[in-house]
Amino acid sequence: MKNRNIFAILAAGLLAFSCNYLITEKWETQVPNFIDAAHFSAAAKTPAHKKHTIQVALLLDTSGSMSGLIEQAKSQLWQILNTLANTEKENEETKLEIALYQYGSPTYGKRSNQIRQLSGFTTDMDLISKKLFALSTAGGEEYCGEVITTSINELEWGKDDSNFKMIYIAGNEPFTQGSINYAQACQLAKRQDITVNTIFCGSYQEGIQTMWKQGAQLADGEYMNIDNNQTTVYIETPYDKRINELNQKLNETYIPYGTEGQRKKENQTKQDANAYGYSSANAASRASFKSSKKYKADSWDLVDAYEKDKEVIKNVQVETLSDSLQTLSVEELEVKIKIVRGQRASIQNEIQELNSKRLIHIENNSKESAEGNNLKKSIENAVQNQGKKKGYKVKN
Repeated sequence: MKNRNIFAILAAGLLAFSCNYLITEKWETQVPNFIDAAHFSAAAKTPAHKKHTIQVALLLDTSGSMSGLIEQAKSQLWQILNTLANTEKENEETKLEIALYQYGSPTYGKRSNQIRQLSGFTTDMDLISKKLFALSTAGGEEYCGEVITTSINELEWGKDDSNFKMIYIAGNEPFTQGSINYAQACQLAKRQDITVNTIFCGSYQEGIQTMWKQGAQLADGEYMNIDNNQTTVYIETPYDKRINELNQKLNETYIPYGTEGQRKKENQTKQDANAYGYSSANAASRASFKSSKKYKADSWDLVDAYEKDKEVIKNVQVETLSDSLQTLSVEELEVKIKIVRGQRASIQNEIQELNSKRLIHIENNSKESAEGNNLKKSIENAVQNQGKKKGYKVKN
């Protein structure tokens, strides 16, 4: 009797698992025909509890005509991130998370809707930069309703009222394409307190005629049009050289650990080079972001990891540290981390002081108003306008 009971319990568990697997497979491998299906799948998730978090999902059209858009995303990334880094809720420490999707691309894996998640929400902006620089364009179909729904369905959006949640979708084809109606997708976003901002790559009137403006209005967002082939203009300042020199010293304060530590450290250097490839001014923008509280490396850097949880040094895999650190005791390693942390703080403070002067110089010499619209300006304007509604403000 006892054995039969055990077998009955196991059989019931196996049946439940099989049903759950079939349901999950269905939702993950097929494009839902109705928005309620996607809503059901999203509701089944249990996102992590987050407070005072800025969450931004970037949905970029990477079809054949969008090389200019991708170039703007690469060349303006650190300027955009600096605006977000300076956006805070009054008297509260805020967290910044970015997610990245491409759509209008050839099919990836089991998906048939030409949508690809490049990164879920992350605080690792070096990863976001890496993914952007790996992007290329190809012919495809642009399904705006589906990529909006997919991002709502897949990402772990915070549920707390204090969160500031935004989707930015950029493209140049009609907003109406695809099997999921754009209006239903935008209304779903609104129900979850997610603002949808639309960026049409083309003329203002064409974007209105192809429903990009209406999509934004349905989700309390802003409609913007840009010249996606506009070249990014950088303003060099007398402070860039020193900031970039300090950035090299800043990199020396990172102590890689864990199986991914060295690879992440190398990527940090790689993204420095990618930023510098555009101009020393752009590299200075990246260095400024790296000196902010929003630049997080606790997943691979022992100094940030210790700041987050001091117990980490008791469990660190010694063999993943550099040779000079492997012979240190826990106590000696802790002293080393504290010294390096102090050095880092000093360097970051100097970068921030120089960057304040740099921004004043840029403002006094800016010709941005004559440049027309671009991706950076569109995102920054929406952040400033919509942040006020949630109690967030972009600091000068």
